[in-house]
Amino acid sequence: MALAVRLRRALAAGLSLAAVVPLLAACFAEPSPHEAVSEFLVGWQSGDFDAAAGRTDGDPKVVKKALEDAGLQLDAASIRFSLKGLRTSGGDADARFHVQVDLGDNNPLWQYDNDLPLHLVGGVWKVRWSPSVIHPQLREGQRFAVEVSSEGRRPIEDRNGDALQTEATLYVAGVYPARVKDPVGVCERLFQVTGFAQDRLLSRIRSAPPQDFVPLVTFGGTKYAQLRDRLDEIPDLKIDKQSQPVAPAQPADIIGKVGAITPETEQQLGGPQRAGDTVGQGGLQKAYQDQLTGSTGTKVITYDLKTSEQVAELAKWPGRSNTTSVKTTIDRGVQRSADLAVGGTIPAVLVAVKASSGEILAVGSHGMNQEKDALDGRFPPGTAFSIVAAEGLLGPGGVDPKQKVPCPADRTVGGARFQQTALPVGTSPTVTADFAHGCVTALASLARRVDAGALTQAATRFGIGGDWSLPLRSFSGTLPPATTDAAKAKIIAGQTVRVSPLSMALVAGAVASGTWRPPTLVTSPASPDLSSDVPPIPAPRPVPLDSGTLSKLRALMRSGVTSGTALAATAPGENVYGLSSAITYTDKKRPRSLSWFIGWQGDVAVAVLTETVNTAASAQIAGLFFNNARTAA
Repeated sequence: MALAVRLRRALAAGLSLAAVVPLLAACFAEPSPHEAVSEFLVGWQSGDFDAAAGRTDGDPKVVKKALEDAGLQLDAASIRFSLKGLRTSGGDADARFHVQVDLGDNNPLWQYDNDLPLHLVGGVWKVRWSPSVIHPQLREGQRFAVEVSSEGRRPIEDRNGDALQTEATLYVAGVYPARVKDPVGVCERLFQVTGFAQDRLLSRIRSAPPQDFVPLVTFGGTKYAQLRDRLDEIPDLKIDKQSQPVAPAQPADIIGKVGAITPETEQQLGGPQRAGDTVGQGGLQKAYQDQLTGSTGTKVITYDLKTSEQVAELAKWPGRSNTTSVKTTIDRGVQRSADLAVGGTIPAVLVAVKASSGEILAVGSHGMNQEKDALDGRFPPGTAFSIVAAEGLLGPGGVDPKQKVPCPADRTVGGARFQQTALPVGTSPTVTADFAHGCVTALASLARRVDAGALTQAATRFGIGGDWSLPLRSFSGTLPPATTDAAKAKIIAGQTVRVSPLSMALVAGAVASGTWRPPTLVTSPASPDLSSDVPPIPAPRPVPLDSGTLSKLRALMRSGVTSGTALAATAPGENVYGLSSAITYTDKKRPRSLSWFIGWQGDVAVAVLTETVNTAASAQIAGLFFNNARTAA
């Protein structure tokens, strides 16, 4: 009790200061209406409705209930007042005050001005009670309500504007407030079933328009099937089946799943999310949650208690302005070709990019994750990385592709040992043949012919280790210091390098187009957080490759599909370029065998990664992809 008194006195002191400062020139005669104004507003603001009601001329029980109901009907987090002026005329007075109502759920602050009429009753100043004391438009037999409307979740689209998700059924449990006999009991039982906070559920019922369906909890199909019997036992609870575009099309890991709001996600997200809304659980759906979440509009209205009909609209706020669809660079036709190509039995990912722009056209996968492995994976590329090293090797004064460099089964370079298990035909192959067959012993021996700086610069020109601005996790690659011949040899052999399939697809695209370009996945909006004051990371600039070296690089990659290990990617004579490689390494104390293909046909560049000992597996998938793409075209 003592604490409540101190709180009221503190609030009264603050309120009195705001009122008295502009009125210092006036000395209030006793009895003064100021004390009545202060005690009424402070009591209302602090929730001491008995104290507030005691300073009115109304029935204390009626006044107390009206003030308490106003806060419940508005679902107000707080109601605050500031006194703007006080006029006294004989036995009457009028106080002008400002009201700030925090409607919660990140809704705007509702602000309005009102008058507080007072008169002397038996020598004591009293507030003339009527519902208009709460709001100038509130009358007897009326109540407040907060109407919330949502436009629904916006879509994620492919490059042609078609949605990259399909319809799925969600089950929304809710009530019609006017029909609920025991709202407290309903919310208690719903809390026991779902874990949603009972007080939040109850406040939504109490603040909603009485005749409207009020969504309380949303379930996916599986969860609803598990809880259906328990939900059916809750009196007055209704289930509304809603069809929403939430099931992701391919590439599903990139698009991301969408789920119902849970007690955990509701607390994490905050904001205007309510039951019936959805939340992105991964991919672009999660990255762009704020933009994709349907715009939520809010109205404060009054209703007639007898008819439940709307009387007046007191305030209105439109939904958030930053809601928008997300447009991607995904091409449905290319994506179908990728899905068909990787649809075998071995773990595989395929990333296809537009060589001339860096746009990601498709990400196919089987048994691997499209984001974690294809975009953000960290894998050694084996001799497929030699095409990057070749940019430094084949420059002016560098290695001649026609030069003969033997491909022995075993070679040591600077103390590092390299072994070639499948020897190419012939005892003295050329540099071109070494590249085509991925001869690690021959390629490693070229470490003595390239400067460490030239090797590092070549990797930089191909974007390895660069900063990207994709909205999803992605990995551009890492390159260790090339301080010795052994270190350089391991880089050329792709043993100490780490790359993602996306970074290698961009390497192929750079050789195809003549310019390395950073990847693009989303063309609109520009950033996952349009409201942020922090600008997005600018994308790296395109890097043209040396035109003299470029023709040599293309010749090397053409040889890979005409006479080398990438032959499975295409029949001879077709306009396909590519290199294959295989590597076995230790990852977290377990051996892993990888097969790579990087190459292109036309303006579509790809990288394929499979986890298998079959060295031709990735080239075979690339061949299926190119054939599917040709057929679709």
